[in-house]
Amino acid sequence: MTGHDHSHVAPSHRGRLAVAFGITATILVAEVIGAIVTGSLALLIDAAHMLVDAGGLLLALVAATLVARPTTARRTWGFARAEVLAATVQAAILLAVGIFVFVEGIQRLINPPEIASGQLVVFGIIGLAGNVASIIVLVSGRNSCFNLRAAFLEVVNDALGSVAVIVAAIIIATTGWTRADAVVAMLIGVLILPRTFKLLRETLDVLLESTPKGLDLDSVRSHILDLPHVQAVHDLHATQISTGLPVLTAHVIVDDECFFDGHAPAMVDDLQKCVAEHFAVSIEHSTFQLERAAHGEHEHQPHA
Repeated sequence: MTGHDHSHVAPSHRGRLAVAFGITATILVAEVIGAIVTGSLALLIDAAHMLVDAGGLLLALVAATLVARPTTARRTWGFARAEVLAATVQAAILLAVGIFVFVEGIQRLINPPEIASGQLVVFGIIGLAGNVASIIVLVSGRNSCFNLRAAFLEVVNDALGSVAVIVAAIIIATTGWTRADAVVAMLIGVLILPRTFKLLRETLDVLLESTPKGLDLDSVRSHILDLPHVQAVHDLHATQISTGLPVLTAHVIVDDECFFDGHAPAMVDDLQKCVAEHFAVSIEHSTFQLERAAHGEHEHQPHA
């Protein structure tokens, strides 16, 4: 017995992502030219971030388009997981870029190249202006789904990178210490890694079908057991399909008379209301299998 059909997915924000992608792609071209002209690692790394972000935003845009597609008999959840997959890929790529920053930065600390600081400032300002524009476009919806969180994280990291490029240029111009370029590039990596790890861990939790964050299954079990006529609960599972779409299933052993006095439908209503209203994570899509105690004799070994 199941709850109502919920085809809810997080808002796609395709318009925001399209604008942010256009801005990022434009800045990418400018920064690649700038890195070639100035020889700056910080600007090259920022351009690499832009390349990753342009690809990530394009991936996010594709995922947002897929999420909006309707469910089918083959894909009963539609493409709701597309936003989680896109965010996971973006986080993994950002992690790879962060590691590259440290490797290349150490090499440039040992053998610092010549840096054209004046031109570096110009390209840094161009990059910062574009990143700020992308942040403004994405900021209001940044917490609505994994997909947009990943996109917002990327453009914020790029904005920090552009600030770092400007700082490096100023230090080089005023002190002549060219290693500042490598140091600043490594600081960008430090800023990238913590939030990237956090996002990667959260998206992997969804893909591994871990219990949704903030939901205590022991508490759910206790609430179900407190309902009248409930004897036991087993095979209790809670997962998350995508942002804002947690689901729960359980086998519930109830009194035998519920199957003879017409009380079973009311039991399903009570169970669904319980998991939808009593917890910090509201579960509107729930499936309960009501069983007599004797049913366990010919069922597989139940899970927790």
